[in-house]
Amino acid sequence: MKRKKVLVASVSAAALALTLAACGGGDDDGDNGNENSFTETDSSAGGKDPEAQGPAPEVEGAKAGGELKVLAPDPDDGPDTLDPAALWSVTDNAIAQDLLLRSLTTFRQNDDGAYELVPDLATDLGTPNEDFTEWRFTLKDGIKWETGQPVTAEEVAFGIKRTFDADTFATGPGTSYSKPYFEGGEEYNGPYVDGDNYPAVTTEGNEIVMKFSTPFPEMDYYSIFPAIGPVPLNADKTDYGQKPLSTGPYKIEKFVPNQSLTLVKNDQWDPATDPARRQLVDKYTFEFDVQPQVAGETVLSDAGTNTVVTALQGTDYNKARQEGKDDNILVGPQPCTSFVMPNYEKIPELEVRQALAFAYDYENVWSAAGEVAGVTRANGVTDESLGYGLLPPGMAGRIPWEGPIDDEQITYDPERSKELLKEAGFEPGEYEVQFVYDASTPEGEAGANQRKRGYEESGFKVEMYPYTGGSLYDVWTNPDSKLYKQINLLGTAWCQDWPSAATFLPPILETGAAYNTGAFSEKAVDDRMEEIRRLPVDEQADAWGELENEVMTEYMPVINSGFYQNIFGIGSTVGGFANDTSVGGAPDYRSIYIK
Repeated sequence: MKRKKVLVASVSAAALALTLAACGGGDDDGDNGNENSFTETDSSAGGKDPEAQGPAPEVEGAKAGGELKVLAPDPDDGPDTLDPAALWSVTDNAIAQDLLLRSLTTFRQNDDGAYELVPDLATDLGTPNEDFTEWRFTLKDGIKWETGQPVTAEEVAFGIKRTFDADTFATGPGTSYSKPYFEGGEEYNGPYVDGDNYPAVTTEGNEIVMKFSTPFPEMDYYSIFPAIGPVPLNADKTDYGQKPLSTGPYKIEKFVPNQSLTLVKNDQWDPATDPARRQLVDKYTFEFDVQPQVAGETVLSDAGTNTVVTALQGTDYNKARQEGKDDNILVGPQPCTSFVMPNYEKIPELEVRQALAFAYDYENVWSAAGEVAGVTRANGVTDESLGYGLLPPGMAGRIPWEGPIDDEQITYDPERSKELLKEAGFEPGEYEVQFVYDASTPEGEAGANQRKRGYEESGFKVEMYPYTGGSLYDVWTNPDSKLYKQINLLGTAWCQDWPSAATFLPPILETGAAYNTGAFSEKAVDDRMEEIRRLPVDEQADAWGELENEVMTEYMPVINSGFYQNIFGIGSTVGGFANDTSVGGAPDYRSIYIK
């Protein structure tokens, strides 16, 4: 799952990361885990509860009523669509999954604070056949749209079929999970293109039946996505995302793409059918692309008592600690990694890609961009035990990757970078790199300048391009963009979709994957990923971990520019705040109330 918008420090040096994290949260005792250290995330600890029933467990001390304001600082410009087939980011999924759009399964926080998989629209977590090439889910009775009309199994099937339309929903999760796994998925392009008669997704009464060409033991996890939920049969493929019908506890009052979203209570939602969600707050108002300084000042002042900020800057974190406002901040670990991704065709030399890792001045880039080294950003530079690979700490099967050559520790080392450039046949100043950066904040400018300085001191010639048009993904994922054609260093900030490396390595490494922005392509790696998908479930985690190390050593297609932790800002009257790892680390909107 991509981070909603990449923070400058992640790949091009900017503000702070936006929304990710692990479970747990601030409470009235002030014990909010704000230690000056990096914490590994184990988001798989909650397991599964296939028998969970609604209503959701009560939140201790919770009160109903009040309004919550959520500020998402620049460069997080929020969703441009709320179409379930298109939702595949931390920010967007957190809002949609928690409040608006129900799917076959979902996560909820258990009594231990960990997130467990539970049924949502389905009566249980699904029934697979012996080799996981068929799954059956039974739709619960009593599920209604906000209009009062009943939700049908045919509408769930229609919603799933829409995910195969890779042209309309090019950056949706169907590109990585529906098309590769479902039977005939690579050829089927969704109901708008190829019609509604798709044999791999059918209904039998209240049952939704799915068939797969590749064993898919994790379909119960994929079913947490809004994409694996209902859509009205008459929904338009392009306009539906501007005001989708709700099946959750809230519905849309007003949506201005990339600016704001207002949600109010949905009186057709039945808590007896929902084991995870609650309807505690009267209204949610989300504002996106807020100036980071404004967001920080608001939540730490009397004007922001009913406010949550999805990502505070390091300066606001330090200010809060100095002023004794620890109850207003929460540091949350996140199952996410950010990458610099050299274009594999434009930078074909392995030694040059290795040199780029030694040319990235990690801690100075982080600091200039508003990060706190070892708190909001870390990797093997700040803690050798973390390593420098793709998979975030805490991922099952992960083997911390130590470095490219004889376990040589990566750190900012200009002389080592020059040595590697020389091995590739280049003298200092001969090899030019170009990158785009978020220029909409002072932190973005400062971080980019530190990155440029580090590259130049390490023997590279550098050209950098400012960008203020929105998300850097708009450039990185658009080969037709003028800026894309001018750069050879791109980026991605990625979080797990569920506790499995199968949601991490293929979206970053597979040929043609939507967020493989560096266009890495090796047939041997593609073939190995396909083999791992077909292994017995209990063998897959270790196989993914081994593949990660092989790819980093033999190809080094990415440079780890930091594992994430996030700083949330929490207003003084906000209760029940939790850090939700089930969507990569966002506020858990299902448990929040106004004191």
